[in-house]
Amino acid sequence: MHSLKGQNVVVVGGSRGVGRSIVEAALGEGATVLAVARGAADLKELAWEASGVKTLAADATQEAAPDAVFAALQPDVLVICAGALAPSAPIPEQSWEDFSANWDMDVKASFLFCKAALQGRLKPGSRVVLISSGAALSGGPPNSGGYSGAKRMQMFLAGHSQKEADRLGLGLRFMALVPMRIMAGTGVGQRGITGISAYLGISPADFLASMTDVQSPADVGRAVVTLAGGKTQGISFTVSGSGLAAAA
Repeated sequence: MHSLKGQNVVVVGGSRGVGRSIVEAALGEGATVLAVARGAADLKELAWEASGVKTLAADATQEAAPDAVFAALQPDVLVICAGALAPSAPIPEQSWEDFSANWDMDVKASFLFCKAALQGRLKPGSRVVLISSGAALSGGPPNSGGYSGAKRMQMFLAGHSQKEADRLGLGLRFMALVPMRIMAGTGVGQRGITGISAYLGISPADFLASMTDVQSPADVGRAVVTLAGGKTQGISFTVSGSGLAAAA
C-alpha cells in the first residue's frame, strides 16, 4: 500500500544525500515529488536516475523562494532539508561568516518556508518537516561553529510554528526530525567526519568505528514518510539505527 499516493511532497534540498533519500522514499510511497535545490546539474542527474521526480532550481534562502516553490507544486508535505556544510576549524580560526553559515542557510530557509506556511500559503492538513541534527541535542564538536545551535533553532522553530498555527486555526502540522548520528556518504557527513577526525587527531576509520546505532539516509527517508502519515503525536523526533522515537 502506498501511504502517500495522491499527495504532493516537496523536498527543499532534495538533490543529494539525505534529501535525495527522502525524495526516493516519497516516490516509493506513490507521491508526486518535487525536489528543489540550487544546483541544476545535481537536479538533472536526479531526474535521470529517479523516474517521475519533478525538479526546480531555486535558492531556498531567497525571500521569493516559497512563492516559486509553491507555484511549481502545492505541497501536502513540505520537507526542509537544505543546509550548508558546517565549519571545520577551531573557533579562533573561524570568521563570523564561517561560524554563521548554518544560520544563514539552514535556519533562514526553514524560517522563510515556515513563515509562508503561517501566512496561509499551505492548505489545512499540510505537514511541514524540518530536518535537524543530533548535534542539536549533543552540542556537536567544538570545531563546528554555529552548526549545533542552528540545528537546535530548527527544533525550536517547529515548536513555535506549531503554536502559531494552532493560535491562528490553520490546521497545519509542524515537526522537526533529528538524525542522531553523522552519516558517511553524504556531503555534510563526509565533511563532518573528516573535520572531527582531524580535530581529535584520529583517523576517519577510527572515528566511524566509535559510533553505534547509526542511521542511514534511507532510514531518514522512511522516518519522514512515517511522519508525513500524520498519525505520530508530537513535534520533535529522533531517528537512529534503532528507528523513530520522540525526542527527549
